[in-house]
Amino acid sequence: MKEIYKNPIFYYIVIPIIVALWPLLVWAVYLPAAEDEFKEDRKQYTKAQQLIAAILAHDPTRLDIADSNDAASKFDYATSVDDIARRCNIPAANYTISSKPRRISRGQESQNATVVLKEVDISTFADFLSKIQLRWANLECESVTLTKKKGLRDAWKVDLNFKYYYY
Repeated sequence: MKEIYKNPIFYYIVIPIIVALWPLLVWAVYLPAAEDEFKEDRKQYTKAQQLIAAILAHDPTRLDIADSNDAASKFDYATSVDDIARRCNIPAANYTISSKPRRISRGQESQNATVVLKEVDISTFADFLSKIQLRWANLECESVTLTKKKGLRDAWKVDLNFKYYYY
């Protein structure tokens, strides 16, 4: 068997057969698979377009903050928390905001704030946290403290510590 590999006629026969099978393999196997994947990608694209339209219907102001430099200069804890709290149906009397002045540490400008949600249920809190972090990508929630309100079934006091990084 080892002698066949040393014979040049073997290579004169095998290499042209492989080269001839390659287009056949592409036509019979790879092309149909690529067409199926293209059809699946087109279906996913259509679904994504519908989801984007639904998101924009719920929050049409998302496109207003397209430039991150403009977003960083426009960010304000008071207006941001008020906006998200209003969207989550949290009354203004049920939360407090205390922000600290901006500071620069290691060349990075940031601002800390504490938000206290006085009486919310868990799903409202999760919705609030999700929406505010989706809205402001540079906003980090550093800590969350949940304290159950006594005597109430699903009422919590939530202390949130945020840090916003300006770029």
